[in-house]
Amino acid sequence: MIATTIARELGVRQSQIEAALALLAEGNTVPFIARYRKEATGGLDDTQLRTLEERATYLRELAERKDTILTAIEEQGKLTETLRAQILGCETKARLEDLYLPFRKRRRTKADAAREAGLEPLVDALIASPSAQSSTLAAGYCTEGFVDVSEVLDGARDILIDRFTLDADLVGAIRERVFNTGTLGAGVIAGKESEGAKFKDYFTFSEPFSKLPGHRILALLRGESEGVLRLNLDAGEDYVYETMIAESFELETHSSSWLADAVHRGWRTKLAVSSGRDVRTRLKERAESGALGVFGTNLRDVLLAAPAGQKATLGLDPGFRNGVKCAVVDATGKVLATTVVYPHQPQNRWNQARQELASLCATHGVELMAVGNGTASRETEKLSQEIADLIVSAGGTRPVPVVVSESGASVYSASALAAAEFPTMDVSLRGAVSIARRLQDPLAELVKIDPKAIGVGQYQHDVNQPALARTLDAVVESAVNAVGVDLSTASVPLLERVAGITSTLAKNIVAYRDANGAFSSRKGLLKVPRLGAKAYQQCAGFLRVSGGTDPLDASAVHPESYPVVRRIAEATGLGIAELIGNTRVLTSLRPQDFSDENFGVPTVVDIIAELDKPGRDPRPEFKTATFREGVEKLSDLAPGMILEGVVTNVAAFGAFVDVGVHQDGLVHVSAMSTTFVSDPHAIVSSGQVVKVKVMEVDIERKRIGLSLRLDDEPGVPAKKPQRENRDNSRHSRRKGGEVAKVNKPNKSRKQSSHNSGSMADALNRAGLGR
Repeated sequence: MIATTIARELGVRQSQIEAALALLAEGNTVPFIARYRKEATGGLDDTQLRTLEERATYLRELAERKDTILTAIEEQGKLTETLRAQILGCETKARLEDLYLPFRKRRRTKADAAREAGLEPLVDALIASPSAQSSTLAAGYCTEGFVDVSEVLDGARDILIDRFTLDADLVGAIRERVFNTGTLGAGVIAGKESEGAKFKDYFTFSEPFSKLPGHRILALLRGESEGVLRLNLDAGEDYVYETMIAESFELETHSSSWLADAVHRGWRTKLAVSSGRDVRTRLKERAESGALGVFGTNLRDVLLAAPAGQKATLGLDPGFRNGVKCAVVDATGKVLATTVVYPHQPQNRWNQARQELASLCATHGVELMAVGNGTASRETEKLSQEIADLIVSAGGTRPVPVVVSESGASVYSASALAAAEFPTMDVSLRGAVSIARRLQDPLAELVKIDPKAIGVGQYQHDVNQPALARTLDAVVESAVNAVGVDLSTASVPLLERVAGITSTLAKNIVAYRDANGAFSSRKGLLKVPRLGAKAYQQCAGFLRVSGGTDPLDASAVHPESYPVVRRIAEATGLGIAELIGNTRVLTSLRPQDFSDENFGVPTVVDIIAELDKPGRDPRPEFKTATFREGVEKLSDLAPGMILEGVVTNVAAFGAFVDVGVHQDGLVHVSAMSTTFVSDPHAIVSSGQVVKVKVMEVDIERKRIGLSLRLDDEPGVPAKKPQRENRDNSRHSRRKGGEVAKVNKPNKSRKQSSHNSGSMADALNRAGLGR
């Protein structure tokens, strides 16, 4: 049943789901299954596997809850075959709980008191005889607690309203109609106009629930929580829902004012309230799902950013009063020297700083200078340029200055991990080390930082934190295993993210390496304490051993597949070392000739591809942005300027770009292409270098409007992007306009909702998410 449901949802064969679930149940990890068990799962990828794992958990919990509810109702002696069928047929927990509501233990209500007083027959009589005088029918039911006709009719009404709220079909139908046709309105709370200026787009606002994009939902909820906005959930005309209630219970409200009043009160005091709660929950869940998707995609892009490589690097953590913290690391990331210089105000020791850092660079053969992009970044970048010039004038090789995101560096500096790694180093200097290392290899350094601190999320503090943690952990694991890890140099935090390796095993691997030297083969892992056959199976393919005893250990070919490689070598008459990288021979092979009952064609295809380019890094080629000289602060910007910048964050409504003025600008989704863009991630990714045109500059509010369409003219309304079919849209991005010049890796993305609107509106919305 579970496999059937998930297969239908994912649009794949049931056998694929069953195989994947079986592999997961055996303790196999998602990266291992996706990479090395393609035959079994029919090639399900990481995303599909994680989705089915999550859905399987939900459906198992749903099945367990069904069993519990069936048992509880049966013990009450109220379980009918019709009800059993309804419960077993539930596909959501919400529907299941609706069915169980009449049988759930609850606090004693007014309706219960009325039933105990014997007023249930009166309710039936009032329904059966709508034309009769309600007070006349009620006169015979006066009793203790209900001493007069008015109290009796009130009690009867409570019973009838209770029936409305316990009818699962009615509750479900109303709930769906409210969600599909209602609107969310917002208004500013009197006196909060100035304090809540960043929410001004929502001071007078209304939009259907069904059309609200996730980022707007979270903005509205944040405005409400900060006491700036008052939200109003408008379900629509009361008579529509009152008609639904009356028809569901066959009530002739036109003939009875008592029935009409009961229906009206039932809607306004019960069903409208519960539907409103449901709407809020569903809107928040939808918004959170979208925010988690955006955060995950941005995080993956940052983690898989191009590494500068193993080069001696000077890390510069800029600052004014407290100076520029500096750290030199060698090609492996080992710290060689640290210092603090004070080139900026108030000390202004520019020449001293330049000479000291140039000497450090010359002494240690520095090839790269990583400048953090925080306070004093542009000023420090200018210093790095002068250092480079000074070294060249002295006959040395020019080190390349690169501006690097420093998000999370301070978090790492104060972490227990940093303290353990640099116990005697000042906290402020640890950040400079992190900045240098993240230029060399972003992935290896960023895994040491809580993903939430990397700064690529959208309303990350407003979403479900456990769900956020699960999402981000999965992204980090996927990224690390996609790249692979050097077994001889990997840190404990990096090893912890490799499939099958726990925190304890990661520490044991490093301890064994420290005691016995670098690993000479993957098999050496089996000598690591507590690392057994299962863990070895899961992790071995993702760990690399360069220069070891077996050349295959430096590739992504799993040790269990080495026999296939040896068969290929025998068939070609070449040694394995000669076979690796031999494109001419490898492209002439037929995978079918080397497949068997253990290794199918998909695995052989992967093996041949890996032999052709062993240890291939999926990350793009390293490229730096060049910020425009003289454009260092917001007031230096002018509409019409064309600048180079780096994408720092991608949201559902557009992308933020650092153009070197200490304030990111926004490229709204409507300014990304001449054709309709449903997902900004299809155009740009975090860390990407792009060219943009400045469209608007709001110095007072510190907001910058940018466009990827370099032909756009500031102040002139741009043509609205045209909707095209997906193939034409992709063709447009490949072939036409300035957008086609943006170097974007070819990635398959889920499409999200498009948020159209003016640049000014977009900037206001953007301000809520920064």
